Amino acid sequence: MAATAETKGPSTLRNAFGGVLGVFILLLIGVLAFSIRLFSVIKYESVIHEFDPYFNYRVTQYLTKNGIYDFWNWFDDRTWYPLGRVIGGTVYPGLTLTAGSMWWLLNSLNIPLSVETVCVFTAPIFSANAAWATFLLTKEVKGTGAGLTAAVLLAMVPSYISRSVAGSYDNEAVAIFALVFTFYLYIKTLNTGSLFYATLNALSYFYMVCSWGGYTFIINLIPMHVLLCILTGRYSSRLYIAYAPLVVLGTLLASLVPVVGFNAVMTSEHFASFLVFIIIHVVAFIYYIKGILSPKMFKVAMTLVVTIGLAVSCAVIAIFIALVASSPTKGWSGRSLSLLDPTYASKYIPIIASVSEHQPPTWPSYFMDINVLAFLVPAGIIACFLPLSDASSFVVLYLVTSVYFSGVMVRLMLVLAPAACIMSGIALSEAFDVFTRSIKLQLPNILDNPPDAGDMNSVSSIAQNDASKIDSHATTKSETVSKERPSRKNRKKEKEKEKENVEKVPSHSENKKRLLVLPLEASAVAILLLIVLGGFYVVHCVWAAAEAYSAPSIVLTSYAHDGLHVFDDFREAYAWLRHNTDVDDKVASWWDYGYQTTAMANRTVIVDNNTWNNTHIATVGTAMSSPEKAAWEIFNSLDVKYVLVVFGGLVGYPSDDINKFLWMVRIGGGVFPHIREPDYLRDGQYRIDAQATPTMLNCLMYKLSYYRFVETDGKAFDRVRRTEIGKKYFKLTHFEEVFTTHHWMVRIYKLKPPKNRIRGKLKKPKSSSKSSSSNHKRAGNTQKNPWQ
Repeated sequence: MAATAETKGPSTLRNAFGGVLGVFILLLIGVLAFSIRLFSVIKYESVIHEFDPYFNYRVTQYLTKNGIYDFWNWFDDRTWYPLGRVIGGTVYPGLTLTAGSMWWLLNSLNIPLSVETVCVFTAPIFSANAAWATFLLTKEVKGTGAGLTAAVLLAMVPSYISRSVAGSYDNEAVAIFALVFTFYLYIKTLNTGSLFYATLNALSYFYMVCSWGGYTFIINLIPMHVLLCILTGRYSSRLYIAYAPLVVLGTLLASLVPVVGFNAVMTSEHFASFLVFIIIHVVAFIYYIKGILSPKMFKVAMTLVVTIGLAVSCAVIAIFIALVASSPTKGWSGRSLSLLDPTYASKYIPIIASVSEHQPPTWPSYFMDINVLAFLVPAGIIACFLPLSDASSFVVLYLVTSVYFSGVMVRLMLVLAPAACIMSGIALSEAFDVFTRSIKLQLPNILDNPPDAGDMNSVSSIAQNDASKIDSHATTKSETVSKERPSRKNRKKEKEKEKENVEKVPSHSENKKRLLVLPLEASAVAILLLIVLGGFYVVHCVWAAAEAYSAPSIVLTSYAHDGLHVFDDFREAYAWLRHNTDVDDKVASWWDYGYQTTAMANRTVIVDNNTWNNTHIATVGTAMSSPEKAAWEIFNSLDVKYVLVVFGGLVGYPSDDINKFLWMVRIGGGVFPHIREPDYLRDGQYRIDAQATPTMLNCLMYKLSYYRFVETDGKAFDRVRRTEIGKKYFKLTHFEEVFTTHHWMVRIYKLKPPKNRIRGKLKKPKSSSKSSSSNHKRAGNTQKNPWQ
């Protein structure tokens, strides 16, 4: 007893010290995840990034100012004029409610932070939460060491940094945490069979539904794993507890989100979960009757249950088919169909294909976003099969599906990042375990008895000899146990003794681990190489956070021989609109700039980034693709007063409207057949030079972009297209230029009022016509070219 107490004392102290050290490391990981995302604030300023975050910021402002009830009933008349938009029923409220709750909590603690500051730092805060959730998930799969390694990797992975830098106030800022935490609670329930964790899993899924439309990935991945476990004979009551409450409670809670509603039970994205729900109940019933019936009766009952189960499944499938048969997309959304068929969006929904983040990624983008993790993932997959468990099989399935979806849309590299970090953390943890164990087993023998040159080959056999001794010791123990025949009275005591013997004797898997011993020099070199590899990963992640993903799209910078150049044209243009136009004026632009115009200029827009009405967007695209007079008529019918275009030909900004123009033609032509893409192409090529087609040279987008774009020597060179423009000297008859930013990146035009109508067909005197024409010429020459 004294010996056991002595052995328990150091082990307990070591476990306590390890627990404290693990908590300290987790705190450092959270600080790392938060601080590495602050480069955008340090290098630039505390500002909202991109386009969608401005809408989320505007909605959060409304929530904190007017309250939750007004938020749910908010009808926004400053977007999608003249249709408007019901914000409470068309937005995922998770991000807004989270930031609003944080702002309310801080202000109740007398910490007076602005709503903008809270929105800027929401993503870095939740990136730390996501790292901790990754630790919990990986710990359930392969232990604490793998969990800490995976958490460190996720805290720095560039793919996640790109969507969670300070100022990136988008849905993914909180959705990745919700995704990983939901997976953790599912695995935790699967390992423990606890209804408490099953309930928490449903609540976490509800938060994910509130946060991001990617929740359908969860409600399809978990049923796939449940079906995989059933088909491979790994069904258990823990599997039932982990899945059934999630489907019932999760679906009921998801239907409470206004933007989801009855889609939780009426769309094809959710049907897989219901079908697997029926299957798992049939399997559970089969296992139940197998335990209470005799083998003969079980065969009869089995036949009956399978027959009834197939009939019910066929009936449910028939109901599902009837529900979706009336839909041309069979109940699938456009984005879901573009994931299942990568060519679907380019064929039928150009508005989805026009978004850059919906394009498939290139091979260099994988190395850019996950770097060396791409080479560690295969080793992690192998480690998950040694041995294969329910938790490790789920992680492998998560990785395989996320790899496929990331290959379809570059945006879904974000979903791949946690899976890659988990697999890489498992691979690194297992590798360090093998290498350090090899050094630990061989180093004492080398220090006590330095081997000769001829004895170097025998070093690796030391562990094998020890393992063989352990095996022989185990066999003798098992023989002695098997020879003893305990009586019925002492059976319980003998079973306890057998358990103690089994605990004392190392298991077969532990013996195998003792055999996985590498030479000392190879282990030391391998550890050194892994440290160097980790150093390269850290350097790349810091560079990506500081340079590649920290610059806000609203403020652009470039480096030249004469130093740093800052392009603040977007805020300059929005400020001009805010201070020089009436509050009720309507501004037309391509949908990319709708959210920013509404949030920063506080003016009504025709279309914005929500893209819920394809016909409205096609109308704007048709106007941009039409000649000046036809475009004026379209915009005038929409009560538009100003037109905003983005032009990068002067400074070399590639994401301007000329480069996006063909998508305007395609989207407009999808609704209005008279707009045809070949009319804007010369021999299948998109040109803006002298070889461009007359339709291209006379369309409104070309004229608004290149109006007065002529230098003093008569040249007009486009620095983005790297060519001389085709049509230089032209005048605008229905639009007038009212503002152009400093670097010509944003140009704003005003619709001229319609001419007075003259009734009758009386001819004007020639003298009056001549005088009017001369006055028109003089008026047209009053505006000088700024390049001259």
